[in-house]
Amino acid sequence: MGNPQTDRVILGFDPGRLKCGIAVMNSRGKLLVHEVVPAEEAIAVIESFFQQFGVDLLVIGDRTTSKKWQEHITESLSIPLPIVQVDERYSTLEARDRYWEMYPPRGLTRLIPQGMRQPPRAIDDIVAILLIERYLATLPG
Repeated sequence: MGNPQTDRVILGFDPGRLKCGIAVMNSRGKLLVHEVVPAEEAIAVIESFFQQFGVDLLVIGDRTTSKKWQEHITESLSIPLPIVQVDERYSTLEARDRYWEMYPPRGLTRLIPQGMRQPPRAIDDIVAILLIERYLATLPG
């Protein structure tokens, strides 16, 4: 059996009223999946990813609807899952930049300065990735 510290699977959750970002990453930083889902489907997707990837921990942003979502997750999941809050200040701005790193612009979009480009889709899942990375950055070693 491997080192539990390096083998942990973390689900990042960016809560929202209408849509939520969800990402799953192992503690070595390998991204397993990420997507934006309608808020009403978030619990089912979390359950599904728990089953599929053996999630050990849920990391959630600390703003907007966080407290309400934490209660909802705790009450709704069929399995107890530890939840850790992470500071999500400036995560949307950071996610916009990360989007363009992950999906470099093509064609004429390349000519638009990055600060003026808008991603062509919701980026809540990328915020969820950043929340996991922020959590991992707080761990010793």
